[in-house]
Amino acid sequence: MTSDDFAVLRVAGRPVGRYVTRPELPHRLSPRPYLHPVTTLAGTAVTELSPADHTHHLGVGVAVPDVEGHNFWGGRTYVRDRGSTELDNHGSQRHTGFQLRDPDGFVEELRWIAAPGELLRERRTVAATGLTDTAWALDFTFSLTNVTKAPLSIGSPATNGRPGAAYGGFFWRARKEESEPDVFSSSAEGEAAVHGRRADWLALAGAGWTLVFAGATEATRGDPWFVRTAEYPGVGSSLAHDARLPVPPGETVVRRVVTVVADGRLGRDDAAALVRKAVSP
Repeated sequence: MTSDDFAVLRVAGRPVGRYVTRPELPHRLSPRPYLHPVTTLAGTAVTELSPADHTHHLGVGVAVPDVEGHNFWGGRTYVRDRGSTELDNHGSQRHTGFQLRDPDGFVEELRWIAAPGELLRERRTVAATGLTDTAWALDFTFSLTNVTKAPLSIGSPATNGRPGAAYGGFFWRARKEESEPDVFSSSAEGEAAVHGRRADWLALAGAGWTLVFAGATEATRGDPWFVRTAEYPGVGSSLAHDARLPVPPGETVVRRVVTVVADGRLGRDDAAALVRKAVSP
């Protein structure tokens, strides 16, 4: 690997995440840059890469199952009235360079390429910040610009006819353990109560670790959360929950998610306090 093929995120000199820019992956997995492993300050890994249950889940990143019919999520495509179907419609996110790279973060440019050519251009900004002796925050912003001359729209299996499957956007595949993690927000608890709902923050707590996800902009807070704990542990922010998201030519969609990565199992009060610290101006 060359130095441009990866970046290491550090908090106070301690490595907490490895970012791979040019992974060698089958086309069916919709190759794209990802963060893995991401760890707590004590060194516990809180991501998984290509697990057996979903080989197209790649740590932390941005994945969208439907950009004008092209699959940037990986795996099968949900087709209305047909169900999950193997299609040769996969795209890839191609790293074109770092605009900035420091030990605690980077700014990256990417091109979203599918059969017709480049559909979207992305600027991705990622930063790691220490919060306490046992917690740090991953600040992840992505901006998607339609570089074609035609309107584009972003969809999900939910907008294509599969209820409850509005995945697509920022996505974190978490560590799978013997017991499923707990999940809660400030006002609800359990997968059924938080999935598909809007909440300022959402916590996923495993055996000795907690992740607290927070929308850091008004637009991001408007997106419902996609949550899985029983089938597999994963959390995402849904770009296309109730309807397709239009992206006219030259227009840009921006989302920012800040994730607290903590050792130990946090309760509501501690989770809320760390989120306030992580997203404060």
